[in-house]
Amino acid sequence: MADAAEPAPAQHPPVRDIDPYAEASGALPTYRWRQAPKGLATRRQLRAMRLRPGGQEPVAEIECRGGKRRAWLYEIDKALPVRPMTLAKELALDKAMAARQTCPQCERRYYHCLPLQRFGSCLECHDGTPADPHSYVKPRPTITPSQPCESGLTAA
Repeated sequence: MADAAEPAPAQHPPVRDIDPYAEASGALPTYRWRQAPKGLATRRQLRAMRLRPGGQEPVAEIECRGGKRRAWLYEIDKALPVRPMTLAKELALDKAMAARQTCPQCERRYYHCLPLQRFGSCLECHDGTPADPHSYVKPRPTITPSQPCESGLTAA
């Protein structure tokens, strides 16, 4: 009879994992420009902090320009540091930029990207517009073999 006098242990509801940012419909919450809560940032803001999303899913979105543009928002606490630039990656990026900055006719490498799709060359080669001498690097002189070396080989 002592068992009947003791109260039964309280039954707790099962634990549920709740996302505080999710709406009932499952869509991400949308915030207006400069209205997002602290602790959230866009990819560009994370990059300015030298962070990256690190595989996390966006938790919200922000709408800009009256709803014409949207950007994902990520949690800053879950962001990871940006991976360091390796020498191989830096060389690959430099090679890609050289293709966009080098005129195929005069072979000058400019400090800005050229309109190669539109004109096929720099403006000076296209229509004679003079380029500022400080806006490009002079091409390397090409060595032409004039005399064979003593060993009989020619300079390459």
